[in-house]
Amino acid sequence: MERLLPPITDSDFVIELIPQREPFVMVDKLHHFSKNKIVSGLTIYNTNLFCNNNIFLEPGLIENMAQTVAMHKGYTYYLKNEPAPVGYIGAIKKAEIFELPKLGSELITTVTILHDIMGVTLVEAKVECGDTLIATSEIKTALA
Repeated sequence: MERLLPPITDSDFVIELIPQREPFVMVDKLHHFSKNKIVSGLTIYNTNLFCNNNIFLEPGLIENMAQTVAMHKGYTYYLKNEPAPVGYIGAIKKAEIFELPKLGSELITTVTILHDIMGVTLVEAKVECGDTLIATSEIKTALA
């Protein structure tokens, strides 16, 4: 289940991989997929719900990481030709935000699956903007 093709940038397809809908969508590209890792992208536009005074705010970074986790589950089920199950965030730990990106920035978010047992998934997430690490966290999700 390794995906090494060019990035998927079709916004209609990307949105189908996650349960969120506009204006609450915080991912717009799928750069890489494998069983234990996903890399998403997000270009920050002034229409983004979490953009204020040309800065992308902290809740947007957290939501971007969480939606990247959801995208991993959604794409996994897409490849199996099955509907993705509904999931919930169980916990966000060790969230650190080092810098807030500016309007027009491209975020690259990498989620690595640490454990996936009985519908509970623990991941490590990091968000980069250019060559700069701007946020990290551990997120635990559970299937409904």
